[in-house]
Amino acid sequence: MSDHDQQPYRHYVDGEWTTGESGETFESENPATGETLGEFYRATPADVEEAVTAADDAFEEWRAMSYIDRAEVLWDVYHELRDRTDELGEIVTKESGKEISEGRADVVEAAHMVEWAAGNARHPHGDVVPSEIAEKDAYMRRKPRGVVGCITPWNFPVAIPFWHMAVALVEGNTVVWKPAEQTPWCGHTVSEMMIDAGVPDGVFNVVQGFGDAGNAIVEDERVSTVLFTGSAEVGHKIDEKLGGVPGRDAALEMGGKNGIVITENADMDIALHSAVMSSFKTTGQRCVSSERLIVHEAVYDEFKAEFVDLAESVAVGDPLDEDTFMGPVVDEGQVEKFHQYNDLAREEGAEVLVDRAELDPDEIPDGHEDGYWIGPFVYEIDYDPDLRCIHEEVFGPHVALMEYSGDIERAVEIHNDTDYGLAAAIISEDYRQINYFRDYAEVGLAYGNLPCIGAEVQLPFGGVKKSGKGSPSAREVIEAVTERTAWTLNNSKDIEMAQGLSADITTSDDR
Repeated sequence: MSDHDQQPYRHYVDGEWTTGESGETFESENPATGETLGEFYRATPADVEEAVTAADDAFEEWRAMSYIDRAEVLWDVYHELRDRTDELGEIVTKESGKEISEGRADVVEAAHMVEWAAGNARHPHGDVVPSEIAEKDAYMRRKPRGVVGCITPWNFPVAIPFWHMAVALVEGNTVVWKPAEQTPWCGHTVSEMMIDAGVPDGVFNVVQGFGDAGNAIVEDERVSTVLFTGSAEVGHKIDEKLGGVPGRDAALEMGGKNGIVITENADMDIALHSAVMSSFKTTGQRCVSSERLIVHEAVYDEFKAEFVDLAESVAVGDPLDEDTFMGPVVDEGQVEKFHQYNDLAREEGAEVLVDRAELDPDEIPDGHEDGYWIGPFVYEIDYDPDLRCIHEEVFGPHVALMEYSGDIERAVEIHNDTDYGLAAAIISEDYRQINYFRDYAEVGLAYGNLPCIGAEVQLPFGGVKKSGKGSPSAREVIEAVTERTAWTLNNSKDIEMAQGLSADITTSDDR
């Protein structure tokens, strides 16, 4: 059942394409050209209520199916993703501005997540736990929690939704999904794939829109779990709303002010490659992008000179061109925030090393003059715990170089001086330094001699401190979307208790 040729594009609720209550619409824009990609109906809280009702009604029948039967539906989704990787990858690039290899990789990552979740259905589940009492069997069982609300970002508009939805669905939950308002075309295409794969009516529902629709998902008490990937500001509001509410939970993956430590024992080629990938891939718009490079004084000058050369020359251009390294940022708001933080760095005493924030006209591809174009901004600054520019997330190619003296302990001290704790990397040939960083860096994702980007779906993806609560992906998301029951069965005709507790029943006649 396709909505492909009909615009405005509609929501998908309870097995039907629907225009929603208000009839109000919004547009998707290509950030490289400024052209309109499509018009979409905007969901109201009433539309969300209808979607949650559909998901709630569908839950009992969906949960009653076996793991295997639910996974079979997801296997069909997997094949949709694999068969349409190039098509959907191009849509990702057109709508988010990521260069084309990243657009395709976004879809491949989604397929990998579905493959992991569906394959997990045939793996052993639960734990058999020895009992003190020989006649007792004890083991663990999981049950789906119910309706799961998924609120996902624009920078990974296909991969991250499947981090959330694939596991939630295989585990027996139903889903209400709000894609990011910047990437509704991706959301719509994924919806068509889910429908073509035969996901039953009400099990999967999509409402397109803005923060009021996302908030309506959070506010609805029938939504047992909210899975959220996005900004720390919004994520913390969700946590404040749901934290401590009986029967409700959230797994939240948010932003970062990620750092790479480059020690005196670094391999310089690895250091440079890792820093450029981490700072400039996706135009710095990954939650794991590195905005801080913490470099030992012994190698600082060499690293700075070569990193600056690379930052001056990385290819900014049409994201559909295979030779492009950096495309545009997603919208005007990202451009403005980038320039504001560049100005802040100057005000706080930064020495600017690379300033491609305003690209030369000849760097902007023909026909792309209305796109949201910026280039790398690199500066050096002395570490100071009071500096805002090295503590606040920019979400763009805004990179601070900081020189440090002394040992790995000092580097980690500087690294940990941020409210965030998502991703980090250390570049060193000394395993003792690597292991110290592994043990003491305050992060959820850590890399040795690699960029601090590049998640694999079978690993948990989440942070500590301000960067998150839980990991809304892989094995850890199972914890968020299921309830665990410790089940004990007595195989004897008599009752015997653990810890020496008496099972004798005495009455007043026995005294």
